[in-house]
Amino acid sequence: MINAKSLLEQFMGAGGRGGDLRRGLGGFAGKSGLSGAAGGAAAGGLIALLLGSKSGRKLGGKALTYGGAAAVGALAYRAWQNYQEGKKVSTSEVATAPLPPPQDSPFQLEHAPGADGLPFELAVVRTMIAAAKSDGHVDAEEQAKLFDHVDQQGFDNETKAWMFDELRKDHDAASLAAAAQTSEQAAELYLAARLAIDPDDPREEAFLRELAVRLDLPAGLVEHLDAEVVAQARG
Repeated sequence: MINAKSLLEQFMGAGGRGGDLRRGLGGFAGKSGLSGAAGGAAAGGLIALLLGSKSGRKLGGKALTYGGAAAVGALAYRAWQNYQEGKKVSTSEVATAPLPPPQDSPFQLEHAPGADGLPFELAVVRTMIAAAKSDGHVDAEEQAKLFDHVDQQGFDNETKAWMFDELRKDHDAASLAAAAQTSEQAAELYLAARLAIDPDDPREEAFLRELAVRLDLPAGLVEHLDAEVVAQARG
């Protein structure tokens, strides 16, 4: 059985010290079991390799260092609240770290499995891999480096096989969106994808646009989710 929590932690980069967002979360990363992920891409997780040759890493990578995987739920939660309250979309809250969702909130990654019955963390990893590859920059040489990295992480055979399969696959937006069984999970998947790329490439922009449609996200909510990523990247 794949330890999805551990996989997500290592994918985002185990170890390292968190940034402003992690401190603002008041230990939420540790409570969620994702404290090692708080170092984000700076700690050398697989996401760092996926983003390494992309101009977008200056955005996605920096945002990830502010809270790692634990930030996905917190950022999506604040975007959701701002949208529900009808607030104006703004990226000016750079210095304001989002509060962690309540322990029973559907924005907790472990709150419920994905629509396929598997841990939702796996859907987050899958979506970030697909997003990072959406501009076609991962060539055969880079894929070999990714496989080598996975091989060195000490994963059990089942986890390693799952990762190899995901790195080989080219997921479309429809299959990724199918993993969300709630509106909250849909928001989290979109935000995870947005963290992984800076849509300055037409292929990345098209990927995000289609993902938002497949996830059935209101345009206003998408704007708030985008703003959260941009704001944290500017911090």
